[in-house]
Amino acid sequence: MPIKKHIAVTSLLGASFAALGQNSFIVEDLKVEGLQRVALGAALTHIPINVGDNVDQFTISRTIKALYKSGHFDNIAVFRDGNQIIFKVKERPTISSIEFDGNKDIKDEQLNESLEQQNIRQGEPLDRTVLDSIEKGLTEFFHSIGKYNAKVEVSIVELPRNRVKLMLKFEEGDAASVRQINLVGNELFSDEELLNLIESQQDLPWWRFLSNDRYQKQTIEGDLEKIRSFYLDRGYLRFNIDSTQVSVSPERESVYVTANITEGEKYTVKGFDFIGDLLGREDLIKDIVPLRAGELYNGSVVTATEDFIKSYLARFGYANAEVRTVPEIDDENKEVQLTLSVDPGKRVYVRRIVVNGNQNTADEVLRREMTQLEGAWLSNQNLERSKLQIQRLPYMESVEFEVKPIPGVEDQVDVDFKVKEQPAGSFQAGVAYGSYAGLQFNIGVSESNFLGSGNQVAFNINTSRGSERYSVSYTDPYFTPDGVSQGSSIFYSKFDASEFGIVDYKSTSYGIGTNFGFPINAINRVNFGIRWIEESLSQISDFEQTRVLRESFLNESDPNADYDFTKYELSAGWSRVTVNRGMFPTAGSRQSLNLSITTPNSDLNFFKINYDSRFYWPISNDHRWVFSARAGLGYGNGYGETNGFEQVLPFQEFFRISEQELRGFDRNTILPRAVQRAPKCIPGTPKPDGTSGSCIGGDQQFDTLNLGDRIGGNAKALAGLELIVPTPFLDEENTSSVRTSFFVDAANVWDTEFDVDRYNNLPEDQYNLLSDFSDPSRFRVSTGLSIQWISPMGPMLISFAYPLKKEEEDDTKTISFNISNTF
Repeated sequence: MPIKKHIAVTSLLGASFAALGQNSFIVEDLKVEGLQRVALGAALTHIPINVGDNVDQFTISRTIKALYKSGHFDNIAVFRDGNQIIFKVKERPTISSIEFDGNKDIKDEQLNESLEQQNIRQGEPLDRTVLDSIEKGLTEFFHSIGKYNAKVEVSIVELPRNRVKLMLKFEEGDAASVRQINLVGNELFSDEELLNLIESQQDLPWWRFLSNDRYQKQTIEGDLEKIRSFYLDRGYLRFNIDSTQVSVSPERESVYVTANITEGEKYTVKGFDFIGDLLGREDLIKDIVPLRAGELYNGSVVTATEDFIKSYLARFGYANAEVRTVPEIDDENKEVQLTLSVDPGKRVYVRRIVVNGNQNTADEVLRREMTQLEGAWLSNQNLERSKLQIQRLPYMESVEFEVKPIPGVEDQVDVDFKVKEQPAGSFQAGVAYGSYAGLQFNIGVSESNFLGSGNQVAFNINTSRGSERYSVSYTDPYFTPDGVSQGSSIFYSKFDASEFGIVDYKSTSYGIGTNFGFPINAINRVNFGIRWIEESLSQISDFEQTRVLRESFLNESDPNADYDFTKYELSAGWSRVTVNRGMFPTAGSRQSLNLSITTPNSDLNFFKINYDSRFYWPISNDHRWVFSARAGLGYGNGYGETNGFEQVLPFQEFFRISEQELRGFDRNTILPRAVQRAPKCIPGTPKPDGTSGSCIGGDQQFDTLNLGDRIGGNAKALAGLELIVPTPFLDEENTSSVRTSFFVDAANVWDTEFDVDRYNNLPEDQYNLLSDFSDPSRFRVSTGLSIQWISPMGPMLISFAYPLKKEEEDDTKTISFNISNTF
């Protein structure tokens, strides 16, 4: 195309020169004819001639070139009328629209981006000379991905007012498959061993329809680099890919790839040294880097060493450090001396930090999470930490940053943070259905980013079968500038245990509390709180596990009266959070340890301690395959005495298990059962009417047992393993809202105060009804598939589970689900 342009310009110049003649003259006037879109003033800026100038053939030639170079004109002719010069121009047409048809492998966005790089965009003048290069470039792209029969046609549709519509029509055809990959020259490693390293597949059978043997040039190049790295990591420093040939079958449906390689021999590292400026930290760096003298040369270790030094220097503001390894190879002794040349460059400072994308959140809310400060030196560690801390906020979906050099300034940069917000809560009214709790109703306000301040305000009403709870809470995560948080809450609750598969009792409670959180560092935090709670229990079933509470607080004058308690509860906790994001993390961990205890002046004296943890380890670079493990422990007990009874953990405070903690089992089904012991009835003297008289108690060895519903215990342990996998048939952009995983769950709740030996004098048939509810080894285990989805209707959890270890009386379920909705 440059040749065509040159010919066209030359012919125009020849015609123009003939019209002007060969002699120079003094210009008395200038005219430009044919302008429509281009302003006269804009055109004159490209004409280096003024009235009164002496012009000749060379001057006119230079002027025509300048006008073509402006990019506004398709055709230019110059005429002389006396001492007046007339430029007759034809403007390039304006691109009114760009349309694509038939493209599948290249998205419209990619095509528009490619065209913009050649200054072809809607509203701009069209340079027809680049159309052939567009066709050629797109055709070459299709060849690079194995579509050798692809055709690209660019056409122009003329429109009124010197406008055009640009149309790109594609006939992609089918991609050629890799029929065979040949490696020539490998003797140390077999073809099979090397080909197993690469992504490209060859001549796949029809039943492996989920695999792909499509030829792609970039993939082949990447595969050859994997083979190169394989050899270099094993000491073959002289390994080389001598040549690569790609042959296409006549029908252009198959590709044959041949790579000729030279393996060479193994080399060991004789030693390594540094040259350049290591900022006085040479000894420290030398001790930390993974290079070691006497070991086999390893290309990955050398690259990791370079990256480590760059990253280490970047922590201190040397963002543009250059590290280059210079090998000195001794082929006779098969050794290599490595010299690492280090140039830290200038220390770089941050001039300005700009935050974009936060429409609801105040700038200061995001800036207070940043450890990278304006005016300080640029630190990659502080930038990544800043990104991570902002990304953990519940109202942030994603966070990215870009370091932008300042033109003309070597030691300063600007940093642009781009955030994407997500809903932080609002007025809610809705219904929910759970396979355990049944139909639920909720209404309230829950806002994690109240008025963009980052503070959390919540007012909620939640009702379900057997449960009601009303609460109001407020949390300020930055109660002080140092990051001390403060929260307050007030609640009212009613609970009917008979609806939840546990022993019968009813509870009504209300209270108020406050807590403070103190950051230790970026990932560790401690919390302290206090609550005042009034609780009333009624209709308590009479069982062994409820006996202590009933007898300790029995109102002898009114045995049927409710049991009323005042509790003053102190709490302390520690949390450690290193996950990479708040929703569906793929790396890092969450750990928490919490202790709550009622004060001695409370009616009930007890404590509870809980530990929970969750760990995530990505096993693929794109974090779509992740291994996760979780563990939880809980223990509680009473302290002191009340009315002569040694305090135990109150039964309504017992630990329980949810469906999410142990999938495949009904909620609370694995809990210890309530035990009721009663003397065997020995009839007394018959009444005058012939009916039986009252019972006379006999010896305890004739007592009978009655096992009631589940009641829970004062100790709890749970564990789980999970393999998070890509969700089939799901676009990558939706992976942040859907998670699929295979899991194994295990859990147990037991009662350390339960003594099965207390019942060994019972008749054998009665004693055999008991299980040892103090045994911590009675774990239940399940496995299955779980799908979590933040759906438009609300959060949804579906689990398909199969119990691996259960007991005879356990209630199991194969499918469980929960879904909620707001409107």
